[in-house]
Amino acid sequence: MARIKGVDIPNDKHISISLTYIYGIGRSLAKTICEKAKVEPTKKAGDLTIEEQNRLRDVINEHLTEGDLRREVNMNIKTKMEINSYQGTRHKKGLPVRGQRTNRNARTRKGKGKVVANKKKQ
Repeated sequence: MARIKGVDIPNDKHISISLTYIYGIGRSLAKTICEKAKVEPTKKAGDLTIEEQNRLRDVINEHLTEGDLRREVNMNIKTKMEINSYQGTRHKKGLPVRGQRTNRNARTRKGKGKVVANKKKQ
């Protein structure tokens, strides 16, 4: 197993699919990384030479991935919560942020229901 950015990528899959195991790399970015590194995307990850692995590492280091990307996303969420934006208040309450309906299925994604205000049942 090759390790790239601290992530073990599976040997038995194509390299364009294996790169998606790294946080921040999707299918399209994986294909462009393979093109820049001059590696065939359909080649298995276990069949890569050391030179090809090094070229892939160099190209991936140009992009924001793994720990740095996670840190940036969390900082963006904290900033929204601090400035009390609409999305920040939704994050604080544990509700869906991007406009999804809440009267049907939001609790299955966010766990047990949270009390927002003391509502009296009539």
